[in-house]
Amino acid sequence: MIITNFKTYESATGESALRLAKIHQEVARETGADIQVAVQAVDLARISQELDIPVLAQHIDPVGFGGHTGHILPESVQTAGAAGTLLNHSERRLEREVLKASIQRAKELGLVTIVCAQDPEEGASFLEFDPDYIAVEPPELIGGDISVSTAQPEIIENAAKLIGSEKLLVGAGVKNGADVRLAIKLGAKGVLLASGVTKASDPKAVLMDLAGGLK
Repeated sequence: MIITNFKTYESATGESALRLAKIHQEVARETGADIQVAVQAVDLARISQELDIPVLAQHIDPVGFGGHTGHILPESVQTAGAAGTLLNHSERRLEREVLKASIQRAKELGLVTIVCAQDPEEGASFLEFDPDYIAVEPPELIGGDISVSTAQPEIIENAAKLIGSEKLLVGAGVKNGADVRLAIKLGAKGVLLASGVTKASDPKAVLMDLAGGLK
């Protein structure tokens, strides 16, 4: 599994987001890889309508219909076509009880949850909330040039033991197929990445390389 978080990069916003998402779909079709994208809330509906790969929200709030101005309503995300949502990304950290409630709201609607954690121990502590996946991303490596697979392989091994390979995604600095291949070998089910694709001069070539690492 490869999930690209579009964040709010200019190269992954609006029309650029749609073009980039279509490239992900092309690579998924050509390789058979499970490739997903997490896009901004304002781009979610259009991209979901035009793609047949899973499209994720970057965040939801644990609210229902009512007076919650500025919040992201889970029902709206579902209606827009999202298959699931990221939660607790290092750039959008949540209080523990808020995270628990957000996962519960997602479950009520059948949305897949990918919960981010800063280390294996924190990730394991989220198991009691029963998220679908836990993405372990050491914050010091996010957006860097060295992947967690290379810099701290022991993190992936430990996370696989504590969390279990079927739920484990890893991220931070993942850039190429070799990084993905090593992550899978160490016990991860897949990877969560962002700038390695969103800032690439040739995102299709990067995605083809990444997809090759899943084999």
